[in-house]
Amino acid sequence: MAKMVLLAAFVSLNGTDLSEYARKIELSTEVEDKDVTTYASLGWKEVRGGLKSGELGLEFLQDVAATEIDSIMWPLLGTVVPFVARLDQAAVGTSNPQYSGSVLINGWNPLEGSVGDEAAVSVSYPTSGAITRATS
Repeated sequence: MAKMVLLAAFVSLNGTDLSEYARKIELSTEVEDKDVTTYASLGWKEVRGGLKSGELGLEFLQDVAATEIDSIMWPLLGTVVPFVARLDQAAVGTSNPQYSGSVLINGWNPLEGSVGDEAAVSVSYPTSGAITRATS
């Protein structure tokens, strides 16, 4: 069984590579379970898949200098933008699939942390529409 350590993950939002700011990435997907149990189910619950959804969680190291992460993210607030994420910055392939779609930039935390903490920003964005997985 292959094992992997995330050393050079790739993430972009709205066509901008944000990998140099990111230190955590999490793409999660789920499907609603819909109860379709009837009397013919003989006392066993039956479920089918409903609507699919996803969420892109990111942690960035903050930088408020001109052209850095804060100035990139602030104008995106309230918009739906494309995202791309990979386990590695290398080319897309069967051992490095690419996940892409769109997310709603529904928040931005320009200030976050306590005395002595590194300036970091944790965000989580809901996907809008389908997420695709590509291997080429």
